[in-house]
Amino acid sequence: MYQNIREVSKRFDVAPCTIWRWVNDGFFPQPYKFGASVTRWHEEDIKKFEIRSATRS
Repeated sequence: MYQNIREVSKRFDVAPCTIWRWVNDGFFPQPYKFGASVTRWHEEDIKKFEIRSATRS
């Protein structure tokens, strides 16, 4: 399953620009491009991010 920017930003309760900043900073997983205007994140990549973030000190 894939999520768009609105779904991802809602999931983390942040603005879409924050997600893009995290991606640019290398903090958040890179999205998949399915076309010129279609960008999605895979559910598994998001779950791995959540686990990694929860275990950081």
